[in-house]
Amino acid sequence: MSEQAGKNNTLEENQKTTENQDGQDKAPPTTKEARDLVVMVEAGVRDPKSIVARWIIVLLCLAWSIFQLSIAHDPINSHIARIWHLAFAIGLTFLVYPAYKQHSTPFWVSLTQKIIPSFASKSIRKTIPVYDWIFAALGMASALYLWWDFDNLIFRQGMPNQTDIVMGFILIVLLLEAARRALGPALSILAAIFLAYNFIGPYLPEILRHRGIPLDFMISDMYLTTTGIFGVPLGVSVSFVFLFVLFGALLDRAGGGKYFIDVAFSALGTFRGGPAKAAVLASGMTGMISGSSIANTVTTGTFTIPLMKKVGFPGHKAGAVEVAASTNGQIMPPIMGAAAFIMAEIIGIPYLDVVRAALFPALIAYLALLYVVHLESLKMGIKPLPRKELPKFWKTVLRGCHFIIPLAILIIYLVVLRRSPVASALHAIQGLMVIMLVQRPIIAFLSLGYHRKAGTLDPDLDLKRYISGAFVDGLRDLWDGLIMGARNMISVGIATATAGIIVGVVSITGLVGRFVNIIDVLSMGNMALMLVLTAMTSLILGMGMPTTANYIIMATLTAPVILHLGADMGIIFPIIAIHLFVFYFGILADVTPPVGLASYAGAAIARSDPIKTGVQAFYYSLRTVILPFIFLFNTELLMIAGVTAAGGVIWLDDPVRLAWIFFSGLIAMFAFASALQGWLVIKCRWYERLFLLLACATAFRPGVFEVYLPFDRLGMQILGVCMFFAVYIFQKIKVRRFQKFMASRAQEKGE
Repeated sequence: MSEQAGKNNTLEENQKTTENQDGQDKAPPTTKEARDLVVMVEAGVRDPKSIVARWIIVLLCLAWSIFQLSIAHDPINSHIARIWHLAFAIGLTFLVYPAYKQHSTPFWVSLTQKIIPSFASKSIRKTIPVYDWIFAALGMASALYLWWDFDNLIFRQGMPNQTDIVMGFILIVLLLEAARRALGPALSILAAIFLAYNFIGPYLPEILRHRGIPLDFMISDMYLTTTGIFGVPLGVSVSFVFLFVLFGALLDRAGGGKYFIDVAFSALGTFRGGPAKAAVLASGMTGMISGSSIANTVTTGTFTIPLMKKVGFPGHKAGAVEVAASTNGQIMPPIMGAAAFIMAEIIGIPYLDVVRAALFPALIAYLALLYVVHLESLKMGIKPLPRKELPKFWKTVLRGCHFIIPLAILIIYLVVLRRSPVASALHAIQGLMVIMLVQRPIIAFLSLGYHRKAGTLDPDLDLKRYISGAFVDGLRDLWDGLIMGARNMISVGIATATAGIIVGVVSITGLVGRFVNIIDVLSMGNMALMLVLTAMTSLILGMGMPTTANYIIMATLTAPVILHLGADMGIIFPIIAIHLFVFYFGILADVTPPVGLASYAGAAIARSDPIKTGVQAFYYSLRTVILPFIFLFNTELLMIAGVTAAGGVIWLDDPVRLAWIFFSGLIAMFAFASALQGWLVIKCRWYERLFLLLACATAFRPGVFEVYLPFDRLGMQILGVCMFFAVYIFQKIKVRRFQKFMASRAQEKGE
């Protein structure tokens, strides 16, 4: 669930080194290479040669996963849980993320090497320098100091002693460095600027001025309380996010990711542009469990992108389809991304309500992307794959249907029984662990039966050893899944803790009120301009940091701006709609050039230009760009009927009305996609594209036109849907007339 903006050069190098000198592409990446790409970007690039170093990393990861599972089963004090969570994250960061790239040795390392020739002379990916061991130990010690002296700290809260100040200072500095390593420089620089704002406040212009915060008070608030580093974002990472990331890692290790890809290909491969449509479906299915744009792009893209290129998609478009589909995985219920859990905690609503509100926009976004892929296939004349090249559908479904069990457990506990996300994830993980332990022995047993029946069983085969070996393989899968789940969480834990610094500064200095005034001045009281400024801020910030950190900052700074300025203009937006608005634009930053890491990952697999791939992916994602603006004003898309006087949400519960809202919204998005692509049945003329845009606006925002036409809201939506189908029928008639004309011409020539 994390993306780092500081690994772009590594991805570009990966792409360049996989091309021949004569410009010809090599074979597509193998599954191992793809997994290595995910590890390199998301889980740390180090793979130490030293057995001791390797085992220390493995045991720390294993201990972290076991710790999180134990506190989910038997909860402890939430502050202590956050302390241990950050200790694991910051310690592992310095062990698995180097301080610099091997090819760009910093000045201070070169200078030290001249004095001490042996210093950092070895590969930073295969060895862990002494200073990283020291930083890891100091980072863990400065966090665990709070646990060790917890009772005394409670008594002297607000009155830190000298040791508290020193340990707090060490943790803040090392946390900023850990964020730089794991997430790139953007978040650490932004957090440092906010920290500096504490001290330079008295010297700033009046609109940003404040009295200034003393160093001891700032460190006390950031380090000793739950309003800074150990605040709500880190708390959500401890309680919810780790379990769902671990669930995704275990399911992928068990073979669930490959299963979903195979099902998607067997279901959609025979349609026009089948591999691209299968990429969308597979990314949606894996996105439900991974919540990571990078991991989703690489996991599914390894299989889908080469096949898309094989049937005729250019490399940059094949990569862009996968990137656009994978990025939307963070908005796909039931798991979504890490930010969704933080959203529920910040707003103070059940996570199930976040899922409910996000369902229709996510489904519309994915179905619209399938439609976009279909239009692209029509434009390029791409043919479907022969059925003989694809796996049989029902055989594929039945082969891995046991992977549906843990997902079913999760959904039943979360949606039907309405249990907490923690309890739901814990039960799903337990069910998945059982499957991982028994699936290989069962498969081995069935294989023995098949060979015995066919008469091909080796008489010298040790049956007991064969079955026990399969069980050991299952244990190894479980072991690897627990380790990878922890490694995938390193950057999330660091991101939430670092973002907590920014939240703490905003809380101390009262920056929200000043930010409201700044946006109000810049937007000149115009609601549309204010929303555009907010969206652009989310995109710009998101280009350099993961979605989770981006959302936390935007939820702290810009979400209150939309709420307050909207109220001043007489518009009451539901809080969930506002937070989904900034959430969507944080996700889109994974696509947006020049930093969108998902685009770099897709380009690396497609062997295409990263910027060109990113631009194309953003073009495909424009349907996701307009959705937040639509559901902010048309809250029925979020299943919201209105807002109460107390600020609560009135949910829509009429199934017929909900079905119509979804259908009309989907047709509106189809109209927008056709207008954007310039294609419906055939190429659209300019006036047809304008008519399709009008159909989109009429179905999505019927209230705008109610004043001018004698229709109510429902009537306007029906009109918009009819306008889309009118263009469709019009083009169908044109095609048939042309076909008849060509047939008559051919007949005349034949006569």
